[in-house]
Amino acid sequence: MSVLAGFGTGLSLIAAIGAQNAFVLRQGLRREHVPAVVVFCVLADLVLVTAAVAGVGMLVDRVPGLVEVVRWGGVVWLTGYGLLALRRAVRPGALDADPHGSARPLVPVLGSAAALTFLNPHMMLDLLVLGSLAAAHGDDGRWAFGAGVVVASLTWFSGLGFGAARLAGLFARPTAWRVLDGVVATVMLGLAVALAAG
Repeated sequence: MSVLAGFGTGLSLIAAIGAQNAFVLRQGLRREHVPAVVVFCVLADLVLVTAAVAGVGMLVDRVPGLVEVVRWGGVVWLTGYGLLALRRAVRPGALDADPHGSARPLVPVLGSAAALTFLNPHMMLDLLVLGSLAAAHGDDGRWAFGAGVVVASLTWFSGLGFGAARLAGLFARPTAWRVLDGVVATVMLGLAVALAAG
């Protein structure tokens, strides 16, 4: 039961529209380094979930100023990413569906994935929430709960990254990219404003 609870909780937290999901979707649509991006996101979640279950979330909550540093770092990153998406929406391109994915080098792509994962302002909240929920399952069930969250992460990012290629025909048109990047820009800038105000 703890594993199922972790799986459901993990999906509800991971599947929310956000910068990381938009990035994985975009990489999947471009067929650019999809396996590496999916593996990175799942391994990052594994590290974060392990930290949350081990109790780091409660520790972070007690360190004065750390949440504020993460919050303003998130505001800066979300604003920058939102403005880049807005620029792409104004000047949309067509999908370059190279099945071998060679448009950008791997290191910058993984750097973007890392920033979107670890500078995500919701990451701290997720740590606190997951840590609290895992603790509620007791010493015997908390690691099973964490395992369920990681399986949810693997399921979600694999489906998003590899499933996006099925939409390649639609995104061969510049208008589709304009809509996608417009939605991404709106979400990212809205999150930045809400985070700054919160």
